[in-house]
Amino acid sequence: MAKNDNMLAILWMLHSGAKITAKQIAEKLEINIRTVYRYMDSLCASGVPIVSDAGQNGGYSLLNKFIHAPLLFGLEEQKALLHAAVFANEAGYPYSESLNRATQKLKTYANQEQESTLNRHLAGFEVIHRDIAPSVKLTLEELEQAIANEVALEIEYHTSHEAQAKTRVIDPYGMLYWNNKWYVVGFCRLRGEIRSFRAERIVRIERTQMRFARPADFSAKEFFMQNLLPGVEGKEGLVSLVIEGRSEALDDLCIHWFLGHHLTERTPQQAVFIIDEGALQAYVPYFLLSYGKAVQVVQPQSVRNKLAAIASDLMEHYRS
Repeated sequence: MAKNDNMLAILWMLHSGAKITAKQIAEKLEINIRTVYRYMDSLCASGVPIVSDAGQNGGYSLLNKFIHAPLLFGLEEQKALLHAAVFANEAGYPYSESLNRATQKLKTYANQEQESTLNRHLAGFEVIHRDIAPSVKLTLEELEQAIANEVALEIEYHTSHEAQAKTRVIDPYGMLYWNNKWYVVGFCRLRGEIRSFRAERIVRIERTQMRFARPADFSAKEFFMQNLLPGVEGKEGLVSLVIEGRSEALDDLCIHWFLGHHLTERTPQQAVFIIDEGALQAYVPYFLLSYGKAVQVVQPQSVRNKLAAIASDLMEHYRS
């Protein structure tokens, strides 16, 4: 371990507030005890207020004021960071190796009691998520670097409705993670407008020599959600969707990523949504089909008819 890392590790050990001896530090870091003394001298010379007590119960400690310095994390803060790292890794965070090294340092630099506590909290905290391909992680790394450095990218992108991937140049403004997928939002020079692209559909990515200026205060999240869930105020052709059913099924519908956005009224046995008629016919019946008899569409009749038609088509499909 490098000298700076060892000195930081010593600070973490002292941060607990308990006294620790030079021998204990040497054993923990697997270094010579004389090296520990040199590190202590260096830390004191740099202004760290280390208190040294001699005798049987002696050892090194820090002044209380320094223990609460913003640079050092408390136990609850360390736990929160470790839990957040679990989420990030399961979501396919592109810099997972660096993240794991950082979290390992948190545990390594803790004293024995803190490390035991952190391990107990981590042992009962897990996240289940779909696997992400290594190639997608590499794509995410390239996207993140390009966004930070404002470098345009040439990509080959395969949409869901095109047989062949198409080459285009984009100015990536931001990345976001939504509904188990990673997206990049940026200006598409081919289409001449801001668009979103799914990272896993990028089959080739390459940096260009072109630069761009990211619009001030641009939010990839806001752009994405406005396109995904546009507002209904002032729109024509809005329809009231009334659904009755079991309370737990209605609860699930009310937090659905699409239907929840259009919820206007909820009672124990009923939920009311105001939705654009085009989206209502194109998407909603397929959402509702999976709930079977747990829900019942009260109105409009057109959705009831669409559900019946879909069910009839499925029945014919599996009978043939």
